[in-house]
Amino acid sequence: MTQPWTGEPEQPEGSPVIRDRRRIDPTTGAVRAPGTTPGARPPGTGAPADGPANGGAEVEAELAADVAAAQSLTAELESSRAKHTALLEDLQRLQAEYVNYRRRVDRDRSVARDTAVAGVLEALLPLLDDIGRAREHGDLDGAFRTMAENLEAVVTRLGLERYGEVGEPFDPAVHEALLHSHDDTVTEATCVQVLFPGYRFGDRILRAARVAVAEPS
Repeated sequence: MTQPWTGEPEQPEGSPVIRDRRRIDPTTGAVRAPGTTPGARPPGTGAPADGPANGGAEVEAELAADVAAAQSLTAELESSRAKHTALLEDLQRLQAEYVNYRRRVDRDRSVARDTAVAGVLEALLPLLDDIGRAREHGDLDGAFRTMAENLEAVVTRLGLERYGEVGEPFDPAVHEALLHSHDDTVTEATCVQVLFPGYRFGDRILRAARVAVAEPS
């Protein structure tokens, strides 16, 4: 007796039934719509237990799994992005702290160097006074003159500056008045004699100029 055609290739009796449930047609490359895969029954004729109805449930399950996987990947991406942002902020903070530390160390090193140099220069001031007095009396000659000039050149190179001249206005911030007099030829307190020159190192006064001051009568 002839059996009705079901859309499936005839299989020998007793052999396993093979159904093609691939969603992509291997011949045309098109996506197969549910219910049109080989072995599917026409609508309204009923479906076998493992037919299109079961295949549709599997498709929905696959889609749900894909959505869940996409959501999981999105969550992982957001988590990785948040960690990256936190690490970047930590790196920027550490870099700023390092820059501030370098600046502080450089500043402290400069202050320590200036303090040490200022201490040495201040200890040499009495020697520079002796050299100045010897020069005024004409006793600075020969090898002593050469040594004195070399010493003055060294302290000048280190940043020592000598100041204090006759005729400049008296400034109590940089001058020390040892003598005081009145003079009608001046219009303000004026240094009329420099007893000991003043010395400064940068903005630091190592010794104020010791002067005689004259004021208007």
